[in-house]
Amino acid sequence: MPFRFWVFKKIVPLSLLIALAIACDAQKPRFAFFAGPQMTTVKYSVTGVKQPADYKYGFQTGFSMKIPFETNLFFSPAAFYSLKGYKVKFNRYASPPDTTAIDNNTTIHTFELAFLLQYDFGKKPSHFFMKAGPSLDLQLKGKEKFDLIDGNTISRDMVYDFGVYGHYCGNLLIQFGFETNGFMVFAQYSHGLASLNNADYGPRINYRVYGISLGKYFGKKKSKSDTPKEP
Repeated sequence: MPFRFWVFKKIVPLSLLIALAIACDAQKPRFAFFAGPQMTTVKYSVTGVKQPADYKYGFQTGFSMKIPFETNLFFSPAAFYSLKGYKVKFNRYASPPDTTAIDNNTTIHTFELAFLLQYDFGKKPSHFFMKAGPSLDLQLKGKEKFDLIDGNTISRDMVYDFGVYGHYCGNLLIQFGFETNGFMVFAQYSHGLASLNNADYGPRINYRVYGISLGKYFGKKKSKSDTPKEP
């Protein structure tokens, strides 16, 4: 079974069950909205030979939760839209996109689920934090444009199937940022673990994403002064 499908069928359902159990047991999880720009490229190799790749610019936007777990440690799942893509030039040839393609320029719409642990560096309302954990992104729709050896150019929708591109990619997500009671800002790096390519003997295509986002929490954080005193 390909790695990406094993991740989707095994890790994701287990993570969702853990998230649900923690959420049900937690008291008053906090919700946040976030958005920001990002740069996406890929580690692209054909028969083990790395191909020159360049960045595409996009953005991400979505929602996250902050659920108390232990002192300074929180479960912080997130669901968000992410606009990705890459540019690559070939000195080896493979399909996808085509065995006679000399380059490829893609734009890919994805929906991503992240299952992160957050550690707060301090107990004051304003503090630095770090998040890390796995994520799974669903390739919703993509466009690719590439030139052929004969001089023709092809522009088309990316096809997702067993012999071409895969619908799912697994990633390792790391964030470092600063937050207050109401706002947060963080830098993010996403390291692709599973290849976007699904074809046998095709290229290995692994995402590399760098971004920065601003976020806002909903509602007011409960403080000790809000707790009723015993008579």
